[in-house]
Amino acid sequence: MAHWLIKSEPSVYSWEQFEKDKQTFWDGVRNYAARNFLKEMKKDDEVFYYHSNEGMEIVGIAKIVKEHYQDPTTEEDAWVVVDLKPVRQLHHPVSLAAVKAEPRLANMALVRLSRLSVGPVTDQEWAVVLEMAGEK
Repeated sequence: MAHWLIKSEPSVYSWEQFEKDKQTFWDGVRNYAARNFLKEMKKDDEVFYYHSNEGMEIVGIAKIVKEHYQDPTTEEDAWVVVDLKPVRQLHHPVSLAAVKAEPRLANMALVRLSRLSVGPVTDQEWAVVLEMAGEK
């Protein structure tokens, strides 16, 4: 199982709204690198949900429930979505500042590829973030 991180501005689509909806498709990705990460996602992969621009923190864990398919919000064949559902909110959100301050996360895509809305998370990074969130 792989791990990922997706970003959304809370004013656009917050974790709270995601929990109310119980499931959504992740649309609007218009960057080829981020799109390629969506294509790599497999059913049951785990995903950190990150509030970008406002809050700037990892707030929850989601799960992929359907692998990539054509983005229904566009007719352009280049873009895809995945379906995901919320699993749980983190006990303690993990801020971007905390991620950047943690030496074990220095190579995390959230830090290195900060402009991408979708990125991979290694197993080690996943474990460190969960530890920082008080999940273990």
